[in-house]
Amino acid sequence: MFRIGIDPDLVVFGGFVLSWHGLLSFIGVALAVWLVGRWAPRKGISADAVYSTAIWAIIGGIIGARLLHVIDEWPFYRANPLQIIAIWNGGIAIWGAILGGFVGGALYARLNRIPVGRLADITAPALLLAHTIGRIGDVINGEHVSKPTSMPWGVVWSHPKSLTYQYYGGQPIPTHPAVAYEMVWNLVVFALLWWVVKDRLKPEGMAFALYLALTAVGRFFIYFFRLDRDWFAGLGEAQVVSLIVLGVTVPLLALKARWAPPSPTPLPPAVAPPPSAKGKTGAKQASP
Repeated sequence: MFRIGIDPDLVVFGGFVLSWHGLLSFIGVALAVWLVGRWAPRKGISADAVYSTAIWAIIGGIIGARLLHVIDEWPFYRANPLQIIAIWNGGIAIWGAILGGFVGGALYARLNRIPVGRLADITAPALLLAHTIGRIGDVINGEHVSKPTSMPWGVVWSHPKSLTYQYYGGQPIPTHPAVAYEMVWNLVVFALLWWVVKDRLKPEGMAFALYLALTAVGRFFIYFFRLDRDWFAGLGEAQVVSLIVLGVTVPLLALKARWAPPSPTPLPPAVAPPPSAKGKTGAKQASP
């Protein structure tokens, strides 16, 4: 059994509160943008295009994450409508962040003639790392209440600010570290995308579709360990959304995806010599 007694709030100064979850989520998103900015030029997409797209993807992600959370907790927000925009008080949904971020980024990329599928494929592994880093904050906070367990890896959250501590009335009840299970699953999917599928699943966009499908599988089963509000037939919000995502991505992969040898990685634009320079070089070599 493990015990976590860390204060969920890293910094409290007046009305300003910086939680571990907020800090690590920011670090995860920043790392993802930086990684995609480094990887994209190898696929013919400039880093500037990545950074511009990221702004709109982040905006879409924030809106989507908050919207899905508000829908999930609608009885509270119906009675407190001003709290809908109070995102600084917490309350986001990961599926909303992923799907809203994709919509925001895809719209910007499409309008600016950036290849959406290719950029999405590059982004998928980075999103898995960002998600995993952000989940470290959730482990510290103990904010996702899970079912009790007798397994030796059960966790007891002992800080009074922890939602798990509050839910169980301060009793030292070991619970499943469901968020940690999700972190492990994310790393497994990352390894699959990075080492097995990388550059082999065609056409463009299929690696991202596979990322969504595998994320949905993991979240659907892992959420049986959590104590979330039922949405439909005993399933929680994330599980219902996971089934919808699977209903879209599995047929898409079955009908369109194909296995192909990895294409040669193009040289970055700054490395490849311009056509004019090639012509001049050839002329000099041909002259006596």
